Amino acid sequence: MTINDGCVPRTSLSGPVSDLDVAVALFHSLSDGTRLAIVRRLAEGEARVADLVGELGLAQSTVSAHVACLRDCNLVEGRPQGRQVFYSLARPELMDLLAAAETLLAATGNAVALCPNYGTETDTGDKA
Repeated sequence: MTINDGCVPRTSLSGPVSDLDVAVALFHSLSDGTRLAIVRRLAEGEARVADLVGELGLAQSTVSAHVACLRDCNLVEGRPQGRQVFYSLARPELMDLLAAAETLLAATGNAVALCPNYGTETDTGDKA
């Protein structure tokens, strides 16, 4: 994973980025489990990278890279306070999007989880 992986829409070789390209970039930025966990946690209130490391049980470098990705996408913003930075959601509409996704998932049952292309993986690495 690179810091900007899926976060910043790239210009296409054939011309400007379309609205569809931007939507794809948005959903790609949220398609990583760690980034989604960070967004959910920040929905509860501000947090420092150190807080997220402790709560998510991940390496500081991993959390920092994912926070940077979300920041590059303008989904998360930082508020410096002394030597610390407190992160929060930049757009409350993001929670509306996640709530709509949860509603859709509830309506479709396990269909998305069982999808052969994007479904969840089992412990053996096989698709569920």
